[in-house]
Order: sequence, then C-alpha cells, then structure tokens
Amino acid sequence: MRMSTSHCTIITAIAAFFLSAAMLSAVGPAQAADVLAPFKDDLFSKQTVLQTGDDGAFEVIDYDEMRDINGRDQIPQKRVQQKYVALGIRKAQADETLSLDGIKLDVTRVGPAQSAAFTVIFIHGRDGDRRLGANDYSFGGNFNRLKNLVAGNGGVYYSPTVKSFDSSGVAAIAGLIRYANARSPGRPIVLSCASMGSQVCWGIARDGDSVKRLKGMLIMSGVTDPDFIKSAFYRAKLPLWFAHGSRDPVYAASDQQALFESLHKAKYPTRFTLFETGNHGTPIRMIDWRRVVNWMLAG
Repeated sequence: MRMSTSHCTIITAIAAFFLSAAMLSAVGPAQAADVLAPFKDDLFSKQTVLQTGDDGAFEVIDYDEMRDINGRDQIPQKRVQQKYVALGIRKAQADETLSLDGIKLDVTRVGPAQSAAFTVIFIHGRDGDRRLGANDYSFGGNFNRLKNLVAGNGGVYYSPTVKSFDSSGVAAIAGLIRYANARSPGRPIVLSCASMGSQVCWGIARDGDSVKRLKGMLIMSGVTDPDFIKSAFYRAKLPLWFAHGSRDPVYAASDQQALFESLHKAKYPTRFTLFETGNHGTPIRMIDWRRVVNWMLAG
C-alpha cells in the first residue's frame, strides 16, 4: 500500500517518540547524557571557556556584545539571523488555557500533550508572559533551539504566563507540574526560571509535592534564596544549575555565586555558568540548553 507524505511523517514522529522514551527509561547514567541529540551545536554550543573551578562545576564563559548580539542578530535584540532557527517546530506548538485545580493558566505548549519522554518548563521574569519563552527570534534564537531540542527528542516544553511571583504564582506552577506529571507519569520534569521568575523556582523548591515530580532546576539571572538549604529540593539533592552575567545590574552575580560555592562545598549537585561582561538577559540568550538538560536528565 502506498503511503502519503503525511503518513510517513506521523510514523517517523511516533518512532522518534518511542526511541526517546526508551532511551530515558533504559539507558544508564553514563549514556543518559546523550538523551538530547545535537541541534545547531555549531552555532550555540561552541563557547570559549575562560576559567574553570570547583572541579569543573564552575565556569566563566567569554561573552562579547558586539559578537553575540550585533554579529548574531539581523535586528539587534529583536530578530536573530535565519540560520539560527528552524521553524518547522511550530507545527508542534499550541497556545492553551489550562484549568489547574481552579486556577486558569495560559501556556504555550510545544510537543505532545501526553506520554512525553520528559518535560521542560520555563518561567519568565517581570513584564513577560508565555510569548517570551516561545519567541523564535528573540534572545538569539535560543528559545527556538530549546523547542527543537525538547520536542525533537520526544519531550514537551511549556512556557506559561505567570501573573505574579508570589504564592499565587507558585501555586499555578505547582499545578502545571502536577498536570505534566499526570499526562506523562514517571517522566522527568525540569523547571527553569529567569530573573524575578526565580522567586517561583525557590517557592516550588519548598513544596515537597512538587519536588517529588522534579528532576532538576535552572536559575538564570535570578535572586538568591538564603533559606534554600531548608527546602525539600535541597533535601532531595536534585541537580541545580545557576547562570548569571558578571555585570548584571539587577541581581548581583556574587550573591548567586556565594550560594553556589556553599552548596558545592557541601557536595551538593550544582553547577554555575558565569558569562564574563554579561548583562541581566545574557544567560537567556547564551545558556546551552542541551548541556543543561542533558546534565539534569543524567542526574
């Protein structure tokens, strides 16, 4: 029987999903680092390491605004050059409003609504909404890469609109974590937060019910939680990655670095990426999502 192109596409997608799911459930820790296949690594992953420390857990990455913004973007800070994006992933993207225990939450979802191999959630900062984490062209195309890395490997990516960064915002994201877990039971969930959105991450870290469903957490240009060692996340010793710009005028990099160093001394699974001369939004543009998610899935 002759199959149409659409039939072949569907079969290929199904096969890719089962392959990714099998990799996540069956491979050992050494192999799990390769769960996310390379995607435009030549454009996003070839960063110059200026300094390392703490047994490789701490790294300083070379960042240059003229090269990494003006040389990368067609319109600086607004539209990256076309070679950095692959827009076919939009076919797997949908805007939805979820009802989570009485809380309405607007999200952009990329990837399967259920039976996903893993889940990645991104929380924006002040004045943002779900569109920020789904924008293909801003931040140097890094969100487009994230969408392709996640959905292309059988996972699902959520970019929600967080209306407040207090207990209400934490409750909404706790509901999203439960929702993702219910639709992909037993599969890993990675939570990432940027800027003021980091307050949501720290709130989730105190929620034991959410922590049971998480695999790791990424904090970019965020605030510091001095009471983190009292949290359920800390007790569970889940992987925690920090990323910050050395010249961040909003939240000082030194505060986060001090927390990282105390955790590293306590042999906590943590990493810190510092972008030399980087500003507040630099980690969102420059973080190597493949490295981060692979490290957490392998943890």
